[in-house]
Amino acid sequence: MSRYSGLELSPATIRNVMSDLEELGLVSSPHTSAGRVPTPRGYRLFVDTMLTVESPIDSDAVTRLVQTTLQAGEPQQKVVAAAASVLSNLSQFAGVVLTPRRSHVFKQIEFLRLSDKRILLIIVTPEGDVQNRMIATQRDYSPAQLTEASNYINAHFAGLSFDEVRRRLRGEIDELRGDMTALMHAAVTASTEEPADEETVLISGERNLLEVADLSSDMARLRKLFDVFDQKTSLLQLLDVSSHAQGVQIFIGGESTLVPIDEMSVVTAPYEVNGKIVGTLGVIGPTRMAYNRVIPIVDITARLLSLTLSQQ
Repeated sequence: MSRYSGLELSPATIRNVMSDLEELGLVSSPHTSAGRVPTPRGYRLFVDTMLTVESPIDSDAVTRLVQTTLQAGEPQQKVVAAAASVLSNLSQFAGVVLTPRRSHVFKQIEFLRLSDKRILLIIVTPEGDVQNRMIATQRDYSPAQLTEASNYINAHFAGLSFDEVRRRLRGEIDELRGDMTALMHAAVTASTEEPADEETVLISGERNLLEVADLSSDMARLRKLFDVFDQKTSLLQLLDVSSHAQGVQIFIGGESTLVPIDEMSVVTAPYEVNGKIVGTLGVIGPTRMAYNRVIPIVDITARLLSLTLSQQ
């Protein structure tokens, strides 16, 4: 400590300082013969009051890499998955992205007949996202009938939420033929269902954490770590909470109940589409990560992902 601080301190003075820090709950000894390591409270004090974010990496190089990887015009899910990969590659930890929240409002819908009693519902959101749903119907519909139904919905309900469409359909049921009403109700129901094969949380670089002794040296801790990646429930909750905040957020294990492992920290930032927050991304690593390096990686990636998605 004396050598790295540049201060001329005697061993006795250093011992007294470390003892004071331990009494304050800022450092602790894992076992009797070990040196002191920061506690979650110590890491929080460091991050909040002493950290200077002067990235040792070339910010321009990071920007170029992210821009090259995140290509406008690609499907939204592919762009978001690429962002998780970028975060992992740059940080050498795990990158995680909460995929964009599905819009509950639609701009336009279309029906496409696939076969008898099977229809493809195509939904276009105000953000330009295109979603597909399969509808199984009780009867067959001709292309003309499907066009009539989509024209009616687009003319009367575009710009509304599907819950509002459902409410209004109840009031207009007398004006519609029974077969059209059944089709529209089926469309509204399908529109509010999440696709079963679409992941909400995307993770890249989990294996990078096997190289982190703090996380991989204990088998029980390692098992818990991969349970987190497998179940994703705690990550989903953490990312959802951080999407309601502005800018970069730091969640430190042992301090935040949202972080399931004491030796793990998560650095997050929300991303936007056309100025509206739609998701969150971040880096998962050890509490001893170089925060001054990871923070700008997360911040730059979030900004460029927002720009890429807004250009689609």
